[in-house]
Amino acid sequence: MRTRSRSRARALAFPLALLLALALSGCGLHSGTEIPEDLLPGSLGQGRPLKGVTLTIASKNFTENVILAEMIGLVWTAAGAHVIDKTNISGSIGARQAIVSGTADGMYEYTGTGWITYQGNTEPITDPQKQWQAVHDADLGNGVTWLPQSRLNDTYALAGNAANVGRHHLTNLSDVAALSRSDPSALTLCVDNEFAVRDDGLSGMEKAYGMRIPKSNIRTMDAGIVYTTLADGHSCLLGDVYSTDGRIPALKLKVLDDDRHFFPNYNAAPVLPTRTVQKYPQIPGLLNPVSAKLDNTVAQSLNSKVDVDGQDPRAVARQWLIDQGFVKPKS
Repeated sequence: MRTRSRSRARALAFPLALLLALALSGCGLHSGTEIPEDLLPGSLGQGRPLKGVTLTIASKNFTENVILAEMIGLVWTAAGAHVIDKTNISGSIGARQAIVSGTADGMYEYTGTGWITYQGNTEPITDPQKQWQAVHDADLGNGVTWLPQSRLNDTYALAGNAANVGRHHLTNLSDVAALSRSDPSALTLCVDNEFAVRDDGLSGMEKAYGMRIPKSNIRTMDAGIVYTTLADGHSCLLGDVYSTDGRIPALKLKVLDDDRHFFPNYNAAPVLPTRTVQKYPQIPGLLNPVSAKLDNTVAQSLNSKVDVDGQDPRAVARQWLIDQGFVKPKS
């Protein structure tokens, strides 16, 4: 199963100028540093319940996960904590170990990753809340606590140029299956190399929906090239994307609904060592309102600010928290 490490695939598709911008202002810029204590409580952190506490945040090494971790750290600083930033850990397993070992006190993790990668299950649970509950319950035995999940579901999806999708009246994957049967020559697909061979990718999707896509109509390529090829609209009608990727709105792609819920759920939720939650029981009340505001639209917008505009992940997280009224800048 996918473990959320996408930075290399993304980087391969980026122009050199953007790569240089991200090297200066993107993921990992702050890792190993302290988060400046320049925020005041807004709707969160009143009374500064974490005053005098030192906590550490962690993340994996891709944009979205860094942004989400920075949100945790910034809320904690507004609540009075001294926060160490250890974001941008290479790979899921390393970040997971930081939480299990207690060398980090919080990060955002994905329920599908927890259920399949860490807990060794082979079949995802279709209902998002039931999957979160199963992951939550199982991980208590590992000394890890999952706080309530967000609606942010960073999973696979099919998308296409909006004009092309509209011309074929496609709104969901069942419509794609119908097109594959009624006019197979019209259904051309661009997929990344991993999606092409995964059971939870192309072959599984075709089987689940009864799609009949001619092999000659399927092109494989690096993940980042899929997005630009779809936006161009000439080579492929549809292609696989990550549902929260910032290039979706930037390139004006239309995402189709997975109406049979084939793709696994990867809902983001804060995870912490259980002993951290027990020692500081005020933490869930600080983070739950943040998760409640997160969905795919928010994630796409925030990811785009980093991956497309070259902004700093912490600055993006900080501004969003201020805009939501969760925290306030010191004057």
